[in-house]
Amino acid sequence: MPKGPEKNTKNKALHTKLLNRKKAKLLEEKKERALRLKAIVTKMNQSKNADESTFEK
Repeated sequence: MPKGPEKNTKNKALHTKLLNRKKAKLLEEKKERALRLKAIVTKMNQSKNADESTFEK
């Protein structure tokens, strides 16, 4: 007994693949942004510490 029309799994697979790519791209951008912020913060802290050490001397 037939169960009805065949499901369209090809489009679903492509859609899932595209969504996974999008999620991975967003996650990668988020990590890069966090690394850039971390670098900026450490640079600012170093310059702040350097400025404080010059005032102490």
